[in-house]
Amino acid sequence: MKPSPVLQSLAVAFQIPLRPCKPIRPPPSLVLSAAPSFQASGPAQQISPFSSTTRTLARGRNQPKGDKRITIIRYHLGHALTPRPLRLSRLRSLRHWTIHRAYLLHSRNQRRAQELELERQYNAMRDACEELRVGVGDGGRLFRQAMSKKGIFSQGIPVEYARGQVDGPSRDGWNHEWTR
Repeated sequence: MKPSPVLQSLAVAFQIPLRPCKPIRPPPSLVLSAAPSFQASGPAQQISPFSSTTRTLARGRNQPKGDKRITIIRYHLGHALTPRPLRLSRLRSLRHWTIHRAYLLHSRNQRRAQELELERQYNAMRDACEELRVGVGDGGRLFRQAMSKKGIFSQGIPVEYARGQVDGPSRDGWNHEWTR
C-alpha cells in the first residue's frame, strides 16, 4: 500500500523512514569468515561480532529516549487505518474555499458584534458608577459603599467567584412565583 502525499511530506519533514526496514543480514559464510579469532590467553570476555552497539545498549538499559512526537508520527505513518487525503476537483475546491471564507467572515462578524455588545455594557456600567460618584449629591458616599471591598474574603470565597457569571439556568430552576 502506497502512503499518501501528506504522510510522505511529514516523513520527509521529520526525516523519518516511511516503513522501518529490516536490516539485511550478510550470508553466514561471510560472517564466519570475518569473525575475530579468539585467544585462550586473554580475559574471559564474550565478543559478539553480530552487534555494533555496546552491551548496555543491546540489553535495553541506558537506551537513548527518542522524541515522543516522532514516535507518534512514525506510528501513524505506518498505520493501516490512516485515511487518504482529500482529492478535490477545481470546481469542488473552489466551492470548499468559498464556503470556508464565508464561514470565516460570518464568525468574524459575530465576534465583532459580541465585542461591541460587551463594550456597550462596560460603558453603561462606567457611566452608572460615575453617576453614583458625582450625580447623587451625597458626596460620593453611595459610590464608596458600592465599591467597598471590606469583608469580602473574611468568609472564604466571595459569592461572585462561586459560580460563573453567565446568563444560564439558575440552580433552583424556574421561579413560578415571579410576576411583574
